[in-house]
Parts: sequence; structure tokens; C-alpha cells
Amino acid sequence: MNAITIRVNGEMRQAPAGLNLVQLLRELGYRPELVVVECNGEILPRQGWNTRLVVESDALEVVTIVGGGA
Repeated sequence: MNAITIRVNGEMRQAPAGLNLVQLLRELGYRPELVVVECNGEILPRQGWNTRLVVESDALEVVTIVGGGA
């Protein structure tokens, strides 16, 4: 299996090559429905995550959505 090097929240990580964003998020232990993702400085619309392949040197910022209320 080939691996790529990406940056996730400022940390260099190895990931399997050929994954789309949803697959990568699951691989890293995130629940895709509970995060917002910025890739290379651009917030990615959720509807494109299944077709957006993660490639070598991508820089991702993954922010977990936290619910709350009064």
C-alpha cells in the first residue's frame, strides 16, 4: 500500500494514498458529519468530500463541531 504525507491541524501525518476526504477523516478517527474541513486554505463544501481525493502535501485543518445550548 502506498502512503502519502499530509499535514493535519499542523501535524505531519502518513495516510494511505487514494482516499477521498470522507475516507481519510474516518481513517483519522473523525466523524465526517461532525467536522468542518479547510484544505490548503479553502473551506471545502461538504457535498464535494466524496469526490475530493486527498493528495501528497495537502494541508488540512479539521474543526470539530460542538453542540451546546442554553
